[in-house]
This record gives sequence, C-alpha cells and structure tokens, in this order.
Amino acid sequence: MGAALAVLAGFGLLAAVALMIERVAVLVDPTRIPSCTLNPILSCSSVMTSPQASAFGFPNPVVGIVGFTVVLTTGVAVLAGARFTRWYWAGLQAGVTFAIVFVHWLAFQSLYRIGALCPYCLVVWAVTIPLFVLVTVHNLRQVPGLPPPARRAVDVAHEYRTAIVVGWYLLIATLAAQRFWDYWITLLP
Repeated sequence: MGAALAVLAGFGLLAAVALMIERVAVLVDPTRIPSCTLNPILSCSSVMTSPQASAFGFPNPVVGIVGFTVVLTTGVAVLAGARFTRWYWAGLQAGVTFAIVFVHWLAFQSLYRIGALCPYCLVVWAVTIPLFVLVTVHNLRQVPGLPPPARRAVDVAHEYRTAIVVGWYLLIATLAAQRFWDYWITLLP
C-alpha cells in the first residue's frame, strides 16, 4: 500500500509540477507553445488557457501539487512503518474523493467543452483513479462490523482492484477515442 501510494503520487506530483512550470512559462511569454502541445487534440495550450484551468481562481496544478505531496508523504510514512488513525484515513479518503470528482469534471470539460487533452493532465487522471480505488478499498476493509454481503463486496473489490482500474481506463479511453475519432482517423495511413 505504501509503495503504491508513493509511486502513484510521485508520478502525479511530477506531472503537476511540469504543468505548473509550463503554465508559468506561458504567463511569462504568452506566445510560448508549451512542450506538452503536440497536435490539435493533445494540446496543453488549449487546456491551460481555458477558464477551467483555474477552477478555484488559481491554476489547477497547485491543487495537484498539494494533494500529491500529502499522498506521497503518506505512502513514504506507511513504508517506514507508520500507522495512521481512522480520522487520518478518513481525511485521505475525503481528499482522493475530491480528486476523483475534480478529475472527472476536468475530463468532461476537456472532452466536451474545450475539445483538447493535456498530456500532463492525462498523467494526473491516470494516477488519481488507482489512488482513489486503493484508498477506498483500504478504508472499506477497515470498517468494523460490516454486514456479510457488504464485506464480501469489499473483498471482491479488493481482489479485482486492478481490473476495476483497467476498466475505468478503458471507459475514459473509449470516450476520448469516440470524441476525437474524426481526428484520430486522419492519422491512419
């Protein structure tokens, strides 16, 4: 659990920092094309200049930098043998739940309002999903006195957590493929 939290949060933190660096570079030089702008669909430029890129009045990567730092620290602490109380895990659950809702709002905005995908954002999305699944399943397994049907459902979710994450990825990839099919088809010989 600790290693998974640390590795996933590490990748998320790197992506959030890279996105913040690109965002600052564009603020300094508005004519700059970010390194993550690859084509009309994979375009940080389109995403980071949209109103959705500052959903709370400041650049979204700030949220990622703070959140992933907390998760990374938690993962490293667990690896070092730390044991956290229920209230801490409840707080982490609140954080990853906020993150998964926010990421899916951003995914919807990117796909259907902005019409472009930010590669660094895709990394953040990709790590937020397994973080949410891992923390949620972990927390549900710690709930005392779950009725037997609920306990079995939690055990199944734990056993198939990788399949849940892969299925989630496939759903998002299918939505992106469908949304931008007219562009993707032009890339085929």
